[in-house]
Amino acid sequence: MTSPHSPWKPTAGQIAAAAGKTIPDVIADRLEVLLVGINPSLYSAAVGHHFARPGNRFWQALHEGGFSPRLFTPWEDRRLIEHGVGLTNIVPRATARADQLSPHELKAGAQALERKVRRRQPKCVAMLGVTAFREAYSRKRAVLGRQDESLAGAMIWVLPNPSGLNAHYQRADFARLFGELREAVDLLKGST
Repeated sequence: MTSPHSPWKPTAGQIAAAAGKTIPDVIADRLEVLLVGINPSLYSAAVGHHFARPGNRFWQALHEGGFSPRLFTPWEDRRLIEHGVGLTNIVPRATARADQLSPHELKAGAQALERKVRRRQPKCVAMLGVTAFREAYSRKRAVLGRQDESLAGAMIWVLPNPSGLNAHYQRADFARLFGELREAVDLLKGST
């Protein structure tokens, strides 16, 4: 068992063996925001924590965007609940790359996510990946930010995928975009 501050590095064999594995959701009822990844990386599935792959900018963006009081590590993903934040994925199975998911898997995942949101009732659902959101929800023209529709009563927000493979966005972009989401969630909180 590792502590939150002493992550372990999986071997190449452990990473390869993680194909198809899942990671438990970090979720509770009535969260401020449920952050939705596309699917777990093999690295994340190998270690059992969300956004654990080195080079993923999720944790930095989350902190710089105002969702955590300090920079958390992937090994502390369960602590996000204390801050009104949850984590899940559109598709639960781990792959080496998101483009290994079929359109059918993304659409089925979107339906499962809607059931989860209906049951758990977060105020906001933030999708981390505009391309996957477009495919999963048949919204070919969706852009980053707040969407016109809701998901089971929750505001929908789309952010870029924080994977290190996404070179279109830099650290400052992620901080700004996550910060815009934080402001929107705070406005929702103030109106309830």
